[in-house]
Amino acid sequence: MRKNKTYLDKLMQNKEFRDRFNEEYQNVCIGDRIAKARYKAKLTQEDLAKRINTTKSAISRYESDNYQGYSIKLLNRIAKACDSDLIIDFVPKKSS
Repeated sequence: MRKNKTYLDKLMQNKEFRDRFNEEYQNVCIGDRIAKARYKAKLTQEDLAKRINTTKSAISRYESDNYQGYSIKLLNRIAKACDSDLIIDFVPKKSS
């Protein structure tokens, strides 16, 4: 059975769109992972902010889907404050 192409499938054929989409998707994933780690650690944004010596509004920014200023140092501080380990992995691209 042949799969019908969606509008997104058609857009993803454009390299520029695909690269931008993947970049934005990574930002969404990082913010979501920070929020999940915080919830698992039973911390409020304010609690996490105190643990990493920043503000509640900064934590809110880190958890948002449009923040792009993540550094390994920042992510390690957040992981440690949430009693978690930061794992970064390289995954081979799927052939298209």
